[in-house]
Amino acid sequence: MDHPTPLELTAGKHYLCTCGSSNNGAFCDGSHQGTGKAPHLLELEEPKTVVFCSCGTSDAIPFCDGSHTRLPAGG
Repeated sequence: MDHPTPLELTAGKHYLCTCGSSNNGAFCDGSHQGTGKAPHLLELEEPKTVVFCSCGTSDAIPFCDGSHTRLPAGG
């Protein structure tokens, strides 16, 4: 997948996947165990929409920074 995923999140704590192996989409399911990676804790005081990176090339993982626009077509 090479396009960002908007996530509508409720207020509270959210653990976002940074390893790319979660079976729970953008959210951590513990699949990172043993990889040296850790989930990104996002604490929100009010509901918010964030844009999650789905291509894995963002310099702002787990958030989209537009890097997907520089990927080769069909890549």
